[in-house]
This record gives sequence, structure tokens and C-alpha cells, in this order.
Amino acid sequence: MSLFISHPLRQTLSDEVHARPPVPLDTPEQVSYLAFLHDAGSAERELAHLAALAGQFGIAPPAPESSHVFLDTGSFRLKWERHNEFSSYTFFRRLDTAAPACSALLDVPAAWRKEIPGQLIVATEIELRTVAEVSPEEVMAKLSPTGTQTVAARVADGAAWVFTDFQISEGFSRFQVLNASLTPRQAGRTVQRLLEIETYRVIALLAFPVAKQVGRLLSRAEDELADLMDIIGGADSVDDERSVLARLTRLAAEVERSVAHTTFRFGAAAAYYRLVRQRIDELREMRLAGFPTIGEFMTRRLTPAIDTCASIARRQEDLSGRIARNSQLLRTRVDIALQQQNQELLAQMNRRARLQLRLQETVEGLSVVAITYYASQLIHYLAKGAKDYIVPLTPELATAASIPLIAGLVALGLRRMRRQLAAEEGGH
Repeated sequence: MSLFISHPLRQTLSDEVHARPPVPLDTPEQVSYLAFLHDAGSAERELAHLAALAGQFGIAPPAPESSHVFLDTGSFRLKWERHNEFSSYTFFRRLDTAAPACSALLDVPAAWRKEIPGQLIVATEIELRTVAEVSPEEVMAKLSPTGTQTVAARVADGAAWVFTDFQISEGFSRFQVLNASLTPRQAGRTVQRLLEIETYRVIALLAFPVAKQVGRLLSRAEDELADLMDIIGGADSVDDERSVLARLTRLAAEVERSVAHTTFRFGAAAAYYRLVRQRIDELREMRLAGFPTIGEFMTRRLTPAIDTCASIARRQEDLSGRIARNSQLLRTRVDIALQQQNQELLAQMNRRARLQLRLQETVEGLSVVAITYYASQLIHYLAKGAKDYIVPLTPELATAASIPLIAGLVALGLRRMRRQLAAEEGGH
């Protein structure tokens, strides 16, 4: 292998597939799970916080830049994982057979628990027992038909039983898993799937309040867009269309700002929901008479909320496109009106230019007359001074004879000047 040049990420990518294996669980076991959303730089403080816990129990601290850590303190085990939006802390505590259940957090230092960075979003307890300790029939017999609806199913092709109500009681949601024939690794995978279902279910629902808020914005924006379209139909001037265009631009900016702020949340909700469905499929549930399965519960309770989020996301994108199309249409109308105004202005300028040309030609004709008059007067004065030398011509006759010649020369000179100016203008 030394003959080849390996990609620098080859080993890292290979290790990532094996990075987060389920923790094998020997029944009975108590599992306490906490998930914290990253908030105000909390992700950067997590490794130092884990190192402080390791120091209290005299074990090696986690490696820098780790995204998953497993600590075994003897009294409890901790599996920590960092995800994109949250970090999870799973605490495992072995139970004595027939001993009452107690939280796996009891052996975790209270001061350390209190300082876990981030905002708590999920807290779950899972009690793992064998069917020899607690029979499924006993659990189902204790369930009240008029109380909170319980979700129950056989999982892993009948190798275990799962009971839960997905309700928060004393700060935790709770699962009870009765192991009929699960191996330790199968038990670990089953517990991990249940924890992931609960986590992804809750985080997927973060988009639901956003969808409600965006829905109110979209209703108002759609009404305003309809009003603007009515105004466009009755606009009488370019100023009216410009005013509508300004309002459309403001509305487009408002909707696009909403799209920018919510696209990630709606996309994440869809991704988390797909993970929930995938983990439910992996449980391989078998229905118990009289009880909904986890899959049925999610179909009734979670799917409508996710569908609402997807509908709002599509509606938002559709409204953004409609506003853009209407804005483009209005801009086209304004541009056409401006072009018509420019054409009218150019036509007026052409008319004025023609008037100026005619006036100039009239002035040039008067200029020929005026120049001819003054030049003939100069000829007349010269002829009077030289009347004795121009006999038999008289000054009056000489003046009269010069007038056509002067007028012709002046007219030719002006015409030549206009041609030179026209040639220079054409060259530019």
C-alpha cells in the first residue's frame, strides 16, 4: 500500500462509519438520555466540560476535536455525541434483578449535570427489563383504558416489548422495554433507535411553531398582493405604477427575508422526519391488540405537523415566485410607459429642431438682405468718391449693379458654410 498516494481523508471517512456503535446492554439496565441544543457557543464548551467529569473520576479526558466520547466511571457509563444542532448525553446504569428502577443520573455529580452547556430539548428514561422480571401481561393489565393513551408493540420480530405514552412526566418521557430474547448488542440497538425516534421527533417539531408564524405572514402577504394586482389593473399613470412597484418590492423583500430565515428549519424538519420513519421501520414492529404502534402514533400525531410545515414551505416559495413574476410584469409596463414618454419627448425635440431650422433659414435670408444692403452702401460711398473716374457710370447705377452680385456672393458663402458645418457634424 505504500506504493499508492492515499487521500488525506481516507482513514477519517472509513472510521466515521464505525464511529458511533450502539452500546451493548446487559438486561436489566437503566438508560437516562439528555439532548441539548447548541446555544451561544455551548458546543465549544462541551469537551472541556466532559474533561472535567473525567478528571473527577480519574479517567483519561476526551481527545481534542472529538465528536463522540465514551466514558466508563464504574458506577455509570456516558456516551456523548455531537450533532449539527444538538449534542446528546446517554447515561447507562446497571440494575439489580428485581430492584426498583432509578435514574441513571443519580450517580452523576449534580454540579456537573447542572453546568451541561446548551438548552435542554429532550430528556428520556428507558427501563430495560427481562420478561422474567416484568411480564408484558402485567404491564398491560395495569394500563387504565380511560387514562393516557399508551403506545405498545413487539419489536425486533417479537424479541422485545416496548411501552410508552410519549408524555413528559417529572421532566422525562419514558419507555419501558421488556427483553424476551435480545442479545446485548440487539438491546443496545433497540434502545438507541428509541432514543433517536424521541430526539428526532421533538427536533422535527421545532419547525411547527415557525410554520404557524410564517402562515400568518403569508396570509397577510397574499392579501396585499391581491390588492396590489387590483391596483395595477386600474393604474392610470406611470406614477401610480411606480408606487405599486415600490410596494411590491417591499413585499418581495419581506417574503424573501422569511424564506432566508426558515428554509433551513423546514428542510431540517423534513430530514428529521425521514429519520424518524427510518428508525421506526428498523424496529420491525408487531401490533398488539388494542394498542397503537409507534409507527401508527407518529402517523397520526407527527405526520400532520410535518405536512403542515412542508405545505407552508411550498406556499412560501410559490408566493415568492408570484411576487417576482408580478414585479417583472409591472417593471415591463413601467419601462414601456417610459419608452413611450421618451419617444414623445424625442418627437417634440424633432419638431423643435425643424422649427429652429426653418427659423434659421429665415434668419439667413434676412442676413443675406442685411449684408447686401450694407455692402451696397459701401459700394455707393466708394462710387460717390470716385464719380469723376467712373464716368459715364453714376454712383446710383454702380450701386444698383453691385446689389445682385453682392447678394449672390453672400448666399453662396452662407451655403458653403452650412455644408462645412454639416460635414464636421457627420464626421463626429
